[in-house]
Amino acid sequence: MSHWRVKLSLLLNYFVFAILLNSVGTVILQVQNNYSVSASSASVLEAFKDLTIAVVSFLVASYITRIGYKQAMLVALAVVTCACLLMPQVPAFWTTKLLFAATGASFALIKVSVFATIGLITEDRNAHASFMNFLESFFMVGVLSGYFLFSAFVDDTNPQSTAWLTVYYMLAAIAGLAFLLLLSTPVDESSVQHETDKSLIDDFGDMFRLAVTPVVLVFVLSAFVYVLMEQGIMSWLPTFNSQILKLPTSLSIQMASILAASTALGRFLAGLVLRRISWYWLLTICLVIAGCLVILALPLATSVDGRSVAGWSTAPVAAFIFPMIGLFIAPIYPAINSAILSSLPLRQHGPMAGLIVIFSALGGTTGSIITGHVFEAYGGQTAFYFSLVPIVLLLVLLTLFKRMQPAIRPASPTMEGH
Repeated sequence: MSHWRVKLSLLLNYFVFAILLNSVGTVILQVQNNYSVSASSASVLEAFKDLTIAVVSFLVASYITRIGYKQAMLVALAVVTCACLLMPQVPAFWTTKLLFAATGASFALIKVSVFATIGLITEDRNAHASFMNFLESFFMVGVLSGYFLFSAFVDDTNPQSTAWLTVYYMLAAIAGLAFLLLLSTPVDESSVQHETDKSLIDDFGDMFRLAVTPVVLVFVLSAFVYVLMEQGIMSWLPTFNSQILKLPTSLSIQMASILAASTALGRFLAGLVLRRISWYWLLTICLVIAGCLVILALPLATSVDGRSVAGWSTAPVAAFIFPMIGLFIAPIYPAINSAILSSLPLRQHGPMAGLIVIFSALGGTTGSIITGHVFEAYGGQTAFYFSLVPIVLLLVLLTLFKRMQPAIRPASPTMEGH
């Protein structure tokens, strides 16, 4: 099997969905302008995305090998291509909800398949962790690209303009290209096909037994809390820039890209640093610095005087400093995902990936909705100060996970099949 083509295909799939999934912050801002919906109403877009991710992941994760990883990804890319084409044709809030529901359902298939496929194309734990970090950093490159792509179509002189919907034609084209690349790329799934002789009930039973393992419970709670924090910040940063820092709409979206860029850089650097030090100590140091950054950066937003901002050079300091939190929280997600997956045999990678996707999706929805309601009731600064709570929780949970992780190794051969 040509592993470089498979890896390229996985990277492109992730790139497409990175733009779509993380456009929710931009779209939240735009639907408030275009469709006259409140901040709390707009926050449900995160739920349409994440709850469908959770539901579809639950339904397919335990028997993804029956569908086939490649087949599942092809279906996902086809669905999201159609959804993107519909957006500019029928501009309405319900269409936006439909898009994120379709994106969420498709990403569930993509992420479970991608996470499980990594185990088929990597030779050992180090290679697994390396490619996982690179994949997640490339995901953030997609997020970064999305901010500039959407801002290029925003009309600052007419907030009610729907010209930004044109971007979905481009996204449909990228998804179509990803479909064709995957269609022409061979994926050897023979090493996990022997599991398909089990019944569907057995498949669900295996996933539930895995889910109630104490170390897995601590892990999925860690993933839930991390995504709650990350998505709460990422989804509402464009609105924070616009309403609290008084930036123009297009600049608000562009400057939110600092978070994506710092996160991508953080994951790339983590891939290098993790070769030398323990993931636990790296993440602990990063969380402490992230907490200090929140306390340092947010008070700077109070000094914004509402003067006209023409571009990046005249933007307030807070618009640059706070998004740098991404540099320090970035290594957490790929590091803990790799730690749990590389400790399990290949046959459990599908169900485990499903659990990761389910709890990540629930965390994303919870984070965005909580942030949206606090934002509306108490203001953007208070909403972002709340990120200190998950930071403290993560310090506790990661310590527990580190202590419990060795318990799964004796019963679960690492990277079985290699």
